[in-house]
Amino acid sequence: MTTPLLHHRIEGQGRHVVLLHPVGLDLTFFEPVARDLARDHRVMTVDLRGYGHSTGMPPATSMDDYVADAHRLLVETGFAPAAVVGLSFGGMIAQVLAVQHAQNVAALIPCACPSTFAPEGREMIRKRAAAAERDGMEAVLEATMARWFTEDFRARGGHEPAVQRLLADEVASWAANWRAIAGLDIASRLHEIRAPTLCIAGEVDLAAPPAIVEAIAERIPGARYEVMQGAPHMLFIEQPGKFAALVRGFLAETG
Repeated sequence: MTTPLLHHRIEGQGRHVVLLHPVGLDLTFFEPVARDLARDHRVMTVDLRGYGHSTGMPPATSMDDYVADAHRLLVETGFAPAAVVGLSFGGMIAQVLAVQHAQNVAALIPCACPSTFAPEGREMIRKRAAAAERDGMEAVLEATMARWFTEDFRARGGHEPAVQRLLADEVASWAANWRAIAGLDIASRLHEIRAPTLCIAGEVDLAAPPAIVEAIAERIPGARYEVMQGAPHMLFIEQPGKFAALVRGFLAETG
């Protein structure tokens, strides 16, 4: 049986841009950024496997499954080549896509993400999957919100949509994501990427500190590196206007 195509939305006209979301979320969290970019771009937002309206698909077993999903979506919708913008888990997918399917990627914008992990980091990531399987999504909420958002943003309740999204997630999808992340190791191949690249970090990101994102830029020929001041891991949620402006400026320069 053929695996269903990922659920997606397309809006606007112009240069093609695809937005790939972090683990646990869905395409709705990109709505402010997508609306902004769609003023002069054709923007695709995507529900990755296991999230939003892309549930009911067979569980992924590796990062390659998520990359294959994205490749198939871009090809079958005729959306490739596109500027691929990925946040956190989405940024990991974007990097691997740019290596494995370079023809899909006209420009690359990986944000708030690593390209590899130390062995102890991989074990910690696998424990996140196991914790949710053992105790449910409630057990991972507090630590996740602390990694994702600033204290001020949480005090204003800005994190609540993410809380509700995670509570509604299937544990199996969350666990599959983290196990795929634990296997990420694309750093040694980043030098193969030829697409114009902008790497964006959040200044106060606890999950993927700036040095981790800068390491990606250092490995990709000609890549640019930007740090969003005061921004946490979910920099596109806390500072959507500033994030969209960075993306738009880069696309204008490389168009």
